[in-house]
Parts: sequence; structure tokens; C-alpha cells
Amino acid sequence: MSTTDKNKAYPSVHEMSDEQRIGIVTDIFASVTDKYDFLNRFLSLRRDVSWRKRTVSEMNFFKTNKFLDVATGTGDLALDCAKAYPEVSVVGVDFVQEMIDKGLPKVVSDNLTDRVELKWGDGTDLEFEDESFDVTAISFGIRNIPDKVKALTEMRRVIAVGGQVMVLELTTPEPGFWRSVYSFYLNGVLPKLARLFTKNPAAYEYLADSIMNFPTRREFVKLMESIGLTECRAIPLTLGVCTLYIGKK
Repeated sequence: MSTTDKNKAYPSVHEMSDEQRIGIVTDIFASVTDKYDFLNRFLSLRRDVSWRKRTVSEMNFFKTNKFLDVATGTGDLALDCAKAYPEVSVVGVDFVQEMIDKGLPKVVSDNLTDRVELKWGDGTDLEFEDESFDVTAISFGIRNIPDKVKALTEMRRVIAVGGQVMVLELTTPEPGFWRSVYSFYLNGVLPKLARLFTKNPAAYEYLADSIMNFPTRREFVKLMESIGLTECRAIPLTLGVCTLYIGKK
């Protein structure tokens, strides 16, 4: 079935094999590229802008002055970092080439071609040498990677000792009123809104499913610790609908 088929449906996150999930994620993001930035702003009420700014504000550059943005998408976090730290060089990688192609003109328009490089890359098999960066981050992408341990291990490998691994991800509030409201928005409102703007609204049904099935904050911190990161912490943002995770090497 075509990615532009409005009736296209995807299996639930629990029913997907790893291979299926990689193919589905590639399919989804290739199909929503033209509206990706707009929908991020619109569906998050522009909170995604402040979440990325908070992430950038927590970065610490001390040795290499280099930042790696994994699953960079159209390069928003990469560009935010470069603007905030004029001395830092930035590389952004993503395994959906269509997203990279959409991000490259933004690098040019921001006059950052000398410090920001966006290119295809696999977050679970990074091409970079050990300890090449001070900071590596992934924003709104770790939930789409089946082998999260491998991705986090690679992110840890390529940073210098004392460097940071950062994960910015959509999450769910603690049980209670706000979780109920957010669940209704994710499952009832968001796909309907997305249907107005994209030829593949099922992508946003997958989005809701992947958020609701993401590990809890405690579980994800333990996952980070399990691959050797220290001083791991979770910072809930906007009533917990997004969380910034930080660990050190």
C-alpha cells in the first residue's frame, strides 16, 4: 500500500518485529517530510522549540568542541546547538535521507555550512571514532529505534570521558488527571489534526502508540545506567509530556 494512502494502517508497537519497525519508521518519515517541521510546531503548541532550547542549555563543551545529533531529522537540534555555541562544530545524522534533504537548505539559510554537516547515518552503527565528540544527543528519535541499548552504547562510545549523552523524548505524565488528558489528545485529537495536513495521518497514530509504550522515566534511566553512563537524570518538561534524559561518560 502506498505511503500516500490515507487509509494506511500500521501494526501496534507491540506487534512489530524490529525489521518491520525500521521499515515502518522509514516509510512514515519519508511520507511526512514536507509537513514535518510545521506539524512539530503545531501539534506541540510550539513547545518543541522550548524543549530543544532547554536541551541545548544543558550541554557542556570542554574538549573537542564537537556535537553529534543522532536522528537529526531536518536538523533543528543541530542548528540550535550551532547558534548557541559559536565555537562548536556540529554533525547531524539520520537514516531517512528525505529528512536530511529537507534540513540541508535550513543550514544554508542560517549561514552555518562551515559548522553544521547533515548526512545519512545509522544511529546504531555510527561511523565516528571513539571520543570524537563532547556531547551527543537524540531528540524525538530513540523511541523509533528498536535496539535502544545499541544506539545508546554507540552514543556513549563516540563521546569523550566526561561527555554527555542526552535524550529528548516525548513521554507521558505521571498517572492522574494530566495523563488522562494527554492520552485523549494523543489518541483522539492528534491523529484527527494530522489528517488535515498530511497524506499519511496513520503516521501520527503510530506516534501516539510509540509514546504510550515508551519506557517509564525510571526504566529509561536504568537503561542508560546499564550501558555504563553515570549521573543519569530525567528532567520532566511541560507536565511530563516530554522528558530530557542526561547521562555522563
